[in-house]
Amino acid sequence: MKLNRAIACLVAALSTACASTGHVPRPFPVPTADGRGARTGGEPAPAPSPDPVPAAPEAAALAPPPAVSLLVTALALQGAPYRNGGADPRGFDCSGFTQYVFGRHGIALPRETQAQFAAGEPIGRAEVESGDLVFFSTVAAGATHVAIALDDDQFVHAPSERGVVRIERISLPYWDRRFVGARRVRAALVTR
Repeated sequence: MKLNRAIACLVAALSTACASTGHVPRPFPVPTADGRGARTGGEPAPAPSPDPVPAAPEAAALAPPPAVSLLVTALALQGAPYRNGGADPRGFDCSGFTQYVFGRHGIALPRETQAQFAAGEPIGRAEVESGDLVFFSTVAAGATHVAIALDDDQFVHAPSERGVVRIERISLPYWDRRFVGARRVRAALVTR
């Protein structure tokens, strides 16, 4: 599929750029009530670059720009450790990870997995696209784990205390039998 190739190219580009430059990303801007970004820690956000780098044409044609930038943010956090109750790059739990990533793009998600499952538009498994939330039943009945879809089969998530933020496949037997639903969240603000 073209989308899978675009995501694979995006992952490869992010991995190559970080590994070759050794650059450590700065904190993401945090939206404020007046709409202006502020750095984590209260510093003012830098002015936009006068020469913005255009998005890759193939990726931009396959997914709306908000989904592409959301995925870039999520993929940049690969390797961040799991931390129960964590909601920042020092450590994430599953819903803290999704809340953090969406929050970097001005979309406020509820903090808990069950509340995130109640947010957004319910969609079927065959409708899952890049940037959708996918939910699994891992420790109890109902939605107990949440992740961000990269495409119709791959997702990025903060798995458990034995893991780090990473990519996995819905089609793997473990995840396939635990899939409970998906939600499309495109609104500017979703809170509960």
